[in-house]
Amino acid sequence: MEEKIITIKNEEETRAFGGRLAEEAKPGMVIALIGDLGTGKTTLTKSIAAALGVQGHITSPTFNIVKEYKTGRLPLYHFDVYRITDPDEMYELGYEEYFYGDGVCIIEWADLIEELLPEHTIRIEIQYGENEGERIYRCTF
Repeated sequence: MEEKIITIKNEEETRAFGGRLAEEAKPGMVIALIGDLGTGKTTLTKSIAAALGVQGHITSPTFNIVKEYKTGRLPLYHFDVYRITDPDEMYELGYEEYFYGDGVCIIEWADLIEELLPEHTIRIEIQYGENEGERIYRCTF
């Protein structure tokens, strides 16, 4: 796998990066987002969703664990696994049908379920940059 470090300076660059990911999206794509609270995991998810043509308001599914959006070019399955305390909870959700299914999965706090992620997962670790609004994306493709 290849690692790339990308500096994102503002939300416009976040939208552009999300757009590029969406262009490459195909069924079974899994994107693992890792980063502290407030680093922009949901903002990046919104950018990918918009570029896929998803209609509606995208919010973090913290209490639902997964939200399904089927109005775009591909179905989008948006996970927030922050509240998962045992990987068995993912089995109860039927996570494999999502991860190996017909859509794109974006998983916030993905490091909490690392052992369940498919080998082909795109990992994006988001860190605060030096300047206000700046983020560093450590991407593994």
